[in-house]
Amino acid sequence: MPNSLKAKENPKKQHQPSQLNTMQGGIYIGLGSNLDEPVQQVLTAIKHLQSATEIHVVAVSNLYKTPPMGPQDQPDYINAVVELKTALPPYQLLRFLQQLENQQARSRDTERWSARTLDLDLLLYADTILNTNELTIPHIGIKHRAFVLYPLYDIVHNKSLPVIGQIGDIIKQLNEPQPEIINPNKLDV
Repeated sequence: MPNSLKAKENPKKQHQPSQLNTMQGGIYIGLGSNLDEPVQQVLTAIKHLQSATEIHVVAVSNLYKTPPMGPQDQPDYINAVVELKTALPPYQLLRFLQQLENQQARSRDTERWSARTLDLDLLLYADTILNTNELTIPHIGIKHRAFVLYPLYDIVHNKSLPVIGQIGDIIKQLNEPQPEIINPNKLDV
């Protein structure tokens, strides 16, 4: 399976070593888009994450082209996963991600699994386990979605993740083909 892309540092944003030490690591965000130039939507979201002062992007997966989940009368999705560190607790990070979706014209007045400009899912937050009406960590569908597992594998390889297990083993159990990688060598993030 392909290697992940190294996150480029924003030259305008420099975290001091002490800041990075106080940030929680092992946080993974799933990104997806299938409207209004989806590749650009995902890359723009990654750049917004990289420029956020309270977030440090550690790694970025390849971009994958995947069929839609749910209604099939919509365009294919572009999906990716980013690993980050942040000082934001889970609910504040969720609100930050929702604000980012809104900035990129995400509509919440659509049916479940419908087309969207941007979808950001908090997949894992270190070893945190939450199950509330607002937030479930680990993400409820993570073990059943190739469009999440393959990009996650790009970053963590076959590392065992809390509650989830080894990503390679889960991919084998899922028994779905690897989605198409979109220009892995030409991405500039």
